Amino acid sequence: MMSAAQSPTTLESRLKALQCHFTWDLDPGRSKLLRLRDKLEDIAPEEGNSWLGHIYNLQGFIQYKLGFTEDAQSLFSRAAEAFRQMRNTDEGPWLVVNYGNLAWLHHHLGEQAESQAYLSKVDALMNKYPSPSQDELHLEIYAEKAWTLMKFSADKKLLAADYFERAIRMQPDMVEWHTSHMLALGSPFNFSNKELEANVLEKMRIAKEQDPESLHLAVHYLEQCAKKGERIKDEARELGRQVLRNPVISCSGMKALLWVYKKYVSVDEAIDLAEEALENHPDVRYLKSCVALCYKWKITSSEESRPEKSVIDRAISLHKEVISLYPHSSFDKKIDLANIYAKSNLDKADGMYQELLKSDLEPKDKQMLYNNYAIYLNFYRQDRDRSITYHMKVVEIPQQSFYRKSSIRVLKKIKEKGRNQRCREIEEFLANLQKP
Repeated sequence: MMSAAQSPTTLESRLKALQCHFTWDLDPGRSKLLRLRDKLEDIAPEEGNSWLGHIYNLQGFIQYKLGFTEDAQSLFSRAAEAFRQMRNTDEGPWLVVNYGNLAWLHHHLGEQAESQAYLSKVDALMNKYPSPSQDELHLEIYAEKAWTLMKFSADKKLLAADYFERAIRMQPDMVEWHTSHMLALGSPFNFSNKELEANVLEKMRIAKEQDPESLHLAVHYLEQCAKKGERIKDEARELGRQVLRNPVISCSGMKALLWVYKKYVSVDEAIDLAEEALENHPDVRYLKSCVALCYKWKITSSEESRPEKSVIDRAISLHKEVISLYPHSSFDKKIDLANIYAKSNLDKADGMYQELLKSDLEPKDKQMLYNNYAIYLNFYRQDRDRSITYHMKVVEIPQQSFYRKSSIRVLKKIKEKGRNQRCREIEEFLANLQKP
């Protein structure tokens, strides 16, 4: 047991050496935290979910980052209880991350005796359940760190896949680890290497057979098969029927399946599937966001300049409701609503965009807004000059994103055509991007 008189410097160094959410470099902006908080709430944790303890741990960390320390402490306690129920024991290495989180939380609250008590609990667990070697973390820590990174950031999914692989090597019989490993690996996977592609697809197929309950993995596998040129419409429709027979939560793969419908079946069938799921579960806000997404696809990808009024009205109604259901994480839905208005009421679209432009936004959200507004100005207002200006505003924000790449492509295309009076300015602007 550590002495209560231990110096703050020693305590701080021991806390920094822990493996937990507070030491995993998880430091996004507030808007990302709010979006992730809503996403985790939509998973609707229930008994039997093998990731329940991990969900509560991550929710607790997010609540701490948002300034809700009491909620954080409650969620960390629920995480410990979830692990106890799932593993049917009061103690085990899966509690190392949880105790580390509690040590950090009490430290930040100024409760150093409690912080030291949790540090001692971590020490006891690490001594009783050591990792296989000094160079490796314990497999339970690898699994939780992998799951957390996968949920936290798309650009960390390859690292998450590597951690899952290390955990699986040490304990190959954990089905949920295999499933999550494939979901992490498949997302950013580069399919240009045909030999590797076949290897990953085969592993995905095996994982899918081992975990038939994971519709998310089944959908993911189906999409990769479609990318290889296989016809998947019948299989996609069968998965749709399976989804309708199950409790629909965000980790079920519903949005992933709707994307497959949009790309390989039809947007109209995606709408029908989402509407039926919502009819079966009318109070599930996540499903309302799924239906809204499908209508957005139909309207924004429609070749008609003005889709049917009933379709636009349904889309507007859904988006307004979803925005009210996600008051802290619906910024992208507000942009979607502005773009839907662009198909029917330019004055309302202008009004929404002007309000959004007054918002205090983080860099990536600014990029999303400026890119969408630039496209709106070009296609709906025929204001080429201001459109170029806003594409430049996107690029000037020095943060890599889909929207920055999109705006760079647009500017390059304008420059290559050579017809716009600002071509020389665009050329100099793009040339300056290359400079250190």
